Amino acid sequence: MISLLLAMDRNRVIGSENDLPWHLPNDLKFFKEVTTGHIIIMGRKTYESIGKPLPNRKNVVLTKRHTNYPEDIKVMDGLKAVLEWNEKHPSEEFFIIGGGSIFEQTLPYADRMYITLIDEAFAGDTYFPEFEQDEWKLTTKKKGEKNVKNPYDYYFLQYDRKVD
Repeated sequence: MISLLLAMDRNRVIGSENDLPWHLPNDLKFFKEVTTGHIIIMGRKTYESIGKPLPNRKNVVLTKRHTNYPEDIKVMDGLKAVLEWNEKHPSEEFFIIGGGSIFEQTLPYADRMYITLIDEAFAGDTYFPEFEQDEWKLTTKKKGEKNVKNPYDYYFLQYDRKVD
């Protein structure tokens, strides 16, 4: 199963200058809880912004540049390799974690989306692609706790693709 996992603002901003334009510790905690023990797939720029393999997860980088990656990083050439991998392991959940181009390429094949929707507008240069709401069912919506460390209104949303 291919799942997209991201945080975005009300205008679909997901990044600014290869970083997150907000600091939301509860979203990072959610990310860790959901992805630990699973496979995470990211583009080269997302990997570079993180700067290291994330622990307790199988890290996969989609890139045509196969140099200078640690041994515990699996490198794949592109989307075709991910789709073939998904076919071989249909019961496993793979998490696509960015960036914008990777989300755009994988959205048509995704089965699920975990979106932290931040009810604010931020300046950014990377956006999550628009998606057809009628192709997706909102299966979970939970308001996140707003406090000093998490100063925005935000919601944890889970969408599952509708099956005809």
